[in-house]
Amino acid sequence: MSTYVASHRLVGIVLMTTLMSACAPQSSTAAPAAAPAADSPQPGGPPATPLVRGLPDFAGLVEQVGPAVVNVTVIEKRQRTPQRGFGNPFSDDNNDPFGDFFRRFQDQPRDNTPEEGVGSGFIVSSDGYILTNTHVVDNATRVTVRLTDRREFQAKVIGSDDKSDVALLKIEAKNLPTVKIGDPSRLRPGEWVVAIGSPFNFQNSVTAGIVSAIGREVRGGSAYNYVNFIQTDVAVNPGNSGGPLFNMSGEVVGINSQIYSNTGSYAGLSFAIPIDIANNVRVQLAATGHVTRGRIGVSIQQVTAALAESFGLDRPRGAAVSSVDGGGPADKAGVKPEDIILSVNGHKIEQSSELPALIAGIRPGASADLEIWRGKGTKHLNVVIEELKDKASVARTGGNSGSSDKLDALGLSVRELSAAEKSQLHTGGSVVITDADGPSAEAGLRTGEVILGANRKSIGSVAELRDAVRDAGRSVVLLVQTYDPAQGGSQQRIVTVQTQ
Repeated sequence: MSTYVASHRLVGIVLMTTLMSACAPQSSTAAPAAAPAADSPQPGGPPATPLVRGLPDFAGLVEQVGPAVVNVTVIEKRQRTPQRGFGNPFSDDNNDPFGDFFRRFQDQPRDNTPEEGVGSGFIVSSDGYILTNTHVVDNATRVTVRLTDRREFQAKVIGSDDKSDVALLKIEAKNLPTVKIGDPSRLRPGEWVVAIGSPFNFQNSVTAGIVSAIGREVRGGSAYNYVNFIQTDVAVNPGNSGGPLFNMSGEVVGINSQIYSNTGSYAGLSFAIPIDIANNVRVQLAATGHVTRGRIGVSIQQVTAALAESFGLDRPRGAAVSSVDGGGPADKAGVKPEDIILSVNGHKIEQSSELPALIAGIRPGASADLEIWRGKGTKHLNVVIEELKDKASVARTGGNSGSSDKLDALGLSVRELSAAEKSQLHTGGSVVITDADGPSAEAGLRTGEVILGANRKSIGSVAELRDAVRDAGRSVVLLVQTYDPAQGGSQQRIVTVQTQ
C-alpha cells in the first residue's frame, strides 16, 4: 500500500513540474516561435465557432420511451452442451478464429440444467406485440415479459428468424406504451444514441454513446449475410440483447444484438440490427410466422483497389460477381462472372455486403434493375427476383495426380485435370493449382483451387493460362473455384495477382 501511495505522489510531483515548466517564461536563448499557419486564427481575432456545444441530457427521452422497454426472462430446455452464450454467433464452426471474440448478450446457463436466461425487448403495438432477438428466446420452454410497472405476462413466440436474429412475441394486454419507429438510413457516424435494457438482469438500465459506423459487415457465417449492422460505442452487456437503440428523437433505430469482446462483456464495440430490417421481419412473422427473402443466384465478393484498377473502375465500389447459378435469375438476365453490380433499383452499392440485404428485401416475383460494370462501361439488366431457399450441402472431393507447370511471373504451379478429376470436382475448369508462392500466395490463392478464367477469358489448358499471364501486363485477374466447407460446397471468387 505504501509503495502504491508513494508512486502516485511521485507521479503528482512529475505532473506539477511539467505543468509549471510549460507555463514558465521562455529564456532569451530559446528558439523563436514558428510563424502561424496561413489558415490559423490570428491573435486577437474572433474565436472559431465550436462544432459541438455541451452534452445532451437524456432524462426526458428516457422518461418518455422507457416504459415501452421490457425485460425478457426465459426458461430453457435441457441441453447436452452449453453452446449458446459462448463462441461465435456468426458461425457454427467451433474452430472459427473469431469465436473467442464474438459474444451474444443473453445470460446463458453454463451447465445442462434448465436455468433462466435474460434479455430485453420493446413493445411495438399497444395490444402486446414485442420485438426481441431470436437468440434470446430460441430453445425456450417459457418466456416471461416484465414491464416497468412490475406487471408480468407469459409471452407466446409468434415467430423467429435466424438470418436476421429477430423474434416476435405476443402478450395478452391492452393499452400498452409503445415505441416510435425511426429511420436508420438517416443515422450519421458521431451522433448520439441511447440503449435501454437489462444488462446482467438490472432492468431498465440506460447507457448512451455515439454511432461509430453504419452499414457494418460482421465477418462470419452466412446467417448474418442479410444484416448490415449499426456499430456503436454504447455500453451493452449480457441481458441487453433484444433491447432498443434510440436516436435523440426517441425513435427506435436498431435492436442491440451483438458485441465484440474477448471477455463476454462490453469492450467498446456494439452492434445493432437496423430497425427497418427488423420491422420487415416483424410484419412477415405476424402475417405468416416465417420470412420470405429474394435471391438472384450470384456469389459476390468485395471490390478491392486492385480489382477496381484491373476492371477500369474509378474506385473500389459495388459487388464483384464471382459466380452465377446456371438457370438462376441473374443467369437469365445476362449477368456474368466478373461483372460488378453497382446499384439495385437506383440504390448505390458501396460495399458488397449491401447487395444481399437489398435483394433479400425485394418480394419474390418482382423485377429489379441492376446497374452493371462490364468492359469498362455500365449497362442495365432487368432481373426477376426468386425466393431464397436454403442450399443443400455438397460433398468435398479432389485429386492430386499429374505433373505441374510453374508460372514464374505469378509464383504459381499448376497442372491440367483429368476427365475423371473434373467429374469428381464437379467443375468445368481444366487447370488446378498445385502450389502458390510469391505474388499468388500474397493474393490468397491456395493449392487445390481450379482456375476457370483469366482476364475475362475462359482457360481450358495450362498453355492458355500461360498466354494470358504473358499478355496481362502488371496484373492478371483470375476467376477461381474452391471448396468452402462453411458454405457447404464449391464457390467461385475473383483474385487479382500482381506479376513479378
